[in-house]
Amino acid sequence: MSDGVAAVTAAVESAYARFGTRAGAWLTEFTRAGGRVACGAGCYHCCDMPIRVSLAEALVVARALTPAQVRAVRAHARKVARNARAARDDDEYVQGHREDVSYCPLLDRESGQCTQYAVRPTRCRDTFSAMSARFCTVGVWEGMNAGERRAYRAEVRRTPGTDGETHFIAPLEEMSEPVWTAASRAMRRAWGVEVWGDFWTLTTLALDEAFMAAVGRGDRRAALTAARTLGLHHPVTLEFA
Repeated sequence: MSDGVAAVTAAVESAYARFGTRAGAWLTEFTRAGGRVACGAGCYHCCDMPIRVSLAEALVVARALTPAQVRAVRAHARKVARNARAARDDDEYVQGHREDVSYCPLLDRESGQCTQYAVRPTRCRDTFSAMSARFCTVGVWEGMNAGERRAYRAEVRRTPGTDGETHFIAPLEEMSEPVWTAASRAMRRAWGVEVWGDFWTLTTLALDEAFMAAVGRGDRRAALTAARTLGLHHPVTLEFA
């Protein structure tokens, strides 16, 4: 592992640890005060959502994968790319991801658990539901009539922990922001460039020597060429900053 990659992954892992401590303490007080967390082992209703990550986070995951998982993630990344090219807008991209790209290949569908839980990215760490997990299931919102949507919004507004707009626990998402800040700063220091995008796309690219060599030089054009060679270049799934 190069010095730059080591520094970047170390920064993310330290930020994960800090978030875990803060989030754990907050959740303890939240549930003690009567707050509800619907998520738990075996629940995977949100594991078909698209996930945005930094390359720094993807590198942490990539180095933990087994050969079989690498192949599965690569195949998933190709499905993500096809969906991104077919989608006409963000809503269609998300819907296509949930319905067609489907569940993360690192999910064990039999147990409902993540096989790489220890290195999961930020969005998987900070997403918790304060209401029934059925609201996380694809198609539920789309299947509601006007009255059901009004009832949902009213329940969200009176449920502790939400932002009043959705059923997700807002303070945990806010607490995770320093992880992305740490990733941003570490990438800038190491490479002079930031790389963001789709989780499975970046995890695949993190294992590509040509892509990582280009990133290490801060060469965006060469990195994009490497991504195109793999069929994984799309502005929705790969972004340089």
